[in-house]
Amino acid sequence: MTYVTGFLTPVKSEDKARYVKSAEASWPLFQKYGALSQVEAWGEDVPDGKLTSFPMAVKLEDGEVVVFSWVTWPDRAAADACFGKMQDDPDFANMDMPFDGKRMMWGGFDVVFDGKA
Repeated sequence: MTYVTGFLTPVKSEDKARYVKSAEASWPLFQKYGALSQVEAWGEDVPDGKLTSFPMAVKLEDGEVVVFSWVTWPDRAAADACFGKMQDDPDFANMDMPFDGKRMMWGGFDVVFDGKA
């Protein structure tokens, strides 16, 4: 099965076009390191919760939207190799990152089921 790295981050509403441009620029870089796909999803129906919620997780502020994204990999080794090399890759270093990385959540997940139509 594949491996997924998922990201949750707050982005200012006014920076949507910048964020999309940054995501589009990151795809060839992820692909260079073996990524199979990349999805960026702009929050549309992301309610506040009482105990937990996406807005609470990223400490969402006024004027921000929650973005949920993920990258699929053939395996964890490919993902780990990419993230290990990102630090030294000038193409990643020079990217516009229009979000607050301190409030970004991310993690790696082993796919245990993948239903497709």
